[in-house]
Amino acid sequence: MKTEKIYSAGIDIGTSTTKMVVSRLLLKNVAGLTQVPRIEIIEKTILHQSPIIKTPFINKDVIDMGKIEQFIFQQYKLADIAPADISTGAIIITGESATKQNASEVVHAIADTAGHFLVATAGPDLEGILAAKGAGTVQQSKNSAKVIANIDIGGGTANIAVMQFGEVIGTCTLHIGGRLIEFHHGIVQSISSPLNRLMEKWSNPLSVGDVAGDVRVTQCIDAMVETLAMTLSGQLKDEQHPILLGHLPSWDKPIDAIMFSGGVAACIYENDCTQRQYDDIGEKLAKMLLQHEQLQSFLWLRPEETSRATVTGAGTQTTEISGATIQVNADVLPLKNVPVITCHMDTPLKKFDQVVKTAVERADTLFSIQENRAPFALYFSQLPYLNFQDVHQLCEVILQQLASRSSKEMPIIIVMQSDYAKVIGQTIQALHRTVPIICIDQIKVETGDYIDIGEVLPSGVVPVVVKTLAFHSK
Repeated sequence: MKTEKIYSAGIDIGTSTTKMVVSRLLLKNVAGLTQVPRIEIIEKTILHQSPIIKTPFINKDVIDMGKIEQFIFQQYKLADIAPADISTGAIIITGESATKQNASEVVHAIADTAGHFLVATAGPDLEGILAAKGAGTVQQSKNSAKVIANIDIGGGTANIAVMQFGEVIGTCTLHIGGRLIEFHHGIVQSISSPLNRLMEKWSNPLSVGDVAGDVRVTQCIDAMVETLAMTLSGQLKDEQHPILLGHLPSWDKPIDAIMFSGGVAACIYENDCTQRQYDDIGEKLAKMLLQHEQLQSFLWLRPEETSRATVTGAGTQTTEISGATIQVNADVLPLKNVPVITCHMDTPLKKFDQVVKTAVERADTLFSIQENRAPFALYFSQLPYLNFQDVHQLCEVILQQLASRSSKEMPIIIVMQSDYAKVIGQTIQALHRTVPIICIDQIKVETGDYIDIGEVLPSGVVPVVVKTLAFHSK
């Protein structure tokens, strides 16, 4: 096939700033003439980068959705792209913004109006991974055996994603950011709740109204930097640490190299702290990171992107392309926010029915709201070699569990890594003519992921975005 063009958008609504990119992705069949088609994204080009604006708020707890929508449509105009031309991409809400009252409403509303197929995402682990992709850490780790940590520090959080051989091996998020203490005319105007919790044990904590040059400001920053150093060197073990957001570090290998992205990284590498350098702790935080002895023991790498790492990741790195050997009922697409349940098939064939039954029951327990069953995707992992008879048996098992409950609103959704989607999809269709089926392959997911599946592209593939939908609280 010739190359096929699709357009992607990435929108990042952060604690301090909001930005957007519009990209063009080129698709091509990279398989040989006699092989099963394999459509891949062969080129990603950023067509437009927005200016970085201050995230608009109606008050400290409510994001100004109207102003954000206005900004987005203005950027589409500048990029000379219509929202309807956007086939894929993500709107991501990051840092402290994800804790605001209307965070979920904002990203879902904008995702529905700002593009033909734009997905809504949140969650610090995903933020860290997207930033690592946008900063180039994933690519750098592919080229070496080194374990590399990307630390994306914005206004409210530091999202850490640790990579080796191009794969994510762990994540962690800390309350470390440039706007956790803000100043106005040289006076402390606000202190974030994690820092207030950190100072609970201090005999004389910093408070609003103190001067910006107060030694306790430096002590707060020092505590943040020290916590980061402990985290990167495997010493953070306290699940109740006031600066920890969510789970403890989940990697199990020592880190060799570190790379910073986010707004604070612009101060570290580029000496560019923008106009906000005087009203928050961003610049001082960057300086103290550079001077910290334990952090200096790691190899420091330079990112491709700093302030725009997350939005670049969201706009160019979220989309995967399904295999060309898929079976889909086009009239049920697009599908959004479909939770995934893994079905491990490393079992004798005669036990397939039990494995599928258990996975379906588990999905109902996890995803149904009261008595209302919700659609979900079954991810078949570790499938053994299947002959025609085995395929037939597996499809009968799937239908046995799912046919009676399926409808246009509840299609059977099967995802797998291996190239069985077409044969399984067609066999299900042959056994049961009316059941709506989405069967896609060459996609890797796991329980806890959500997927969005776009409409069928001219090449016969579908864009798939794997994501998380967790909106974290303070």
